[in-house]
Amino acid sequence: MSAPKFESNRAPEPVGLYPHARQVGELLFLSGVGPRERGTKKIPGVELDGAGNIVSYDIEKQCHSVFNNVRMILEDSGSGWDKIVDVTVFLTNMKDDFKTYNRVYAEYFKDNLPCRTTVEINCLPTPIAIELKVIATI
Repeated sequence: MSAPKFESNRAPEPVGLYPHARQVGELLFLSGVGPRERGTKKIPGVELDGAGNIVSYDIEKQCHSVFNNVRMILEDSGSGWDKIVDVTVFLTNMKDDFKTYNRVYAEYFKDNLPCRTTVEINCLPTPIAIELKVIATI
């Protein structure tokens, strides 16, 4: 069985060898999506020092950016926000960021209530504080 691959021309480029999404049957599986901006290494709300270490970050700005990136990938793959059925969220600082993330999440998902799992991890491949793994129908 062939599983079509999708690449978005609007979402940030993957940081490794993987597509933005793959379709299997009527399901669309998104690779991990972070808040970076396409065509740059800029991460909304993140201030880095000269060595690339995080000096400060704004989790609310990162949440808005990652949700927008997910939306672009879904749309460019033939799906949509209302078709999301499962979200796995990775946070690097659950204690400090969960409350803000949960509030912003509720703004985006008030009309669609997918299943959700939120886990804390110690780091992500780029200096970001949040990443989403999404499954949607297509």
